[in-house]
Amino acid sequence: MTTAPLNEIADSLAAGTLIPYLGPAVLSLAPEGCPVPATPDDLVKLLTSKVSVPHKIRNNLTAAAQFIENFKHRKTVVSLMSDAFAPGVEPNALHRFIAGRQFPLVVDTWYDDAMARAMFGQGHWGQIQGVSQSEHFGSWVNYFNDKGDQVEADEADRWQTVLYKPLGSIIPARNFIISDSDYVEVLTEIDIQTPIPPRVQALRSGKNFLFLGCRFNNQLTRTYARQVMKRSSDKHWAVIEGPLTRMEQKFLEEQDITRIDLPLAQFVEWLQTGKMSAVPAAA
Repeated sequence: MTTAPLNEIADSLAAGTLIPYLGPAVLSLAPEGCPVPATPDDLVKLLTSKVSVPHKIRNNLTAAAQFIENFKHRKTVVSLMSDAFAPGVEPNALHRFIAGRQFPLVVDTWYDDAMARAMFGQGHWGQIQGVSQSEHFGSWVNYFNDKGDQVEADEADRWQTVLYKPLGSIIPARNFIISDSDYVEVLTEIDIQTPIPPRVQALRSGKNFLFLGCRFNNQLTRTYARQVMKRSSDKHWAVIEGPLTRMEQKFLEEQDITRIDLPLAQFVEWLQTGKMSAVPAAA
């Protein structure tokens, strides 16, 4: 790669048009390891170690969660997810950088509490969480202020930073979009944007998304990213090291996302300091 994408990101940062979009691999930046599942594979292994599921779906996170929901009740799914993410995750360098910049919108697509913990004390902010229709029928999201109290939607208009957790989060209310039925409900409506909060839709307009810790090797992650970034701008970036799958490559091309082939830790070093310990060779 050339340094041109880094210069573009620097310009977007300076202009205030950048939206961080975080995936589970952000948790890999913790130098001492992570106390919660940091990948979908880790999470499904944990769930299926607690409840037996058919062999053919043991590696399918949403299908395994659906089996547990069907045969052990939704409360069991929530309990298992709560136990999995109960250990507090200490914010890493990227979380702290994002919190310190006080972006108007931060999207975080994993269930941990690290981004929220980094934002405590960082201005006037709040969290919008996706919720399951099986527990909150008729509602797509719930709104929480920086004290963890549930509030009305119009409160979000006054927040300096909106932390959008489309799949839910362990805090403050243990909401999880995780099972097949959870996703079916959302995906039925997401193309017309019903599950995307109006405040998020307003804040993304004309903005540039920066995808960090994300992979797009399954349909769900691609669909969520596509719908969250809809009607934003025509320039985005994704830090993804190593080979891409065919579908990832196609998705990046379709969505005008420039891929930056760097280790995430090296990119975060550049974000913090404007320098890298090893500058990538020009293409």
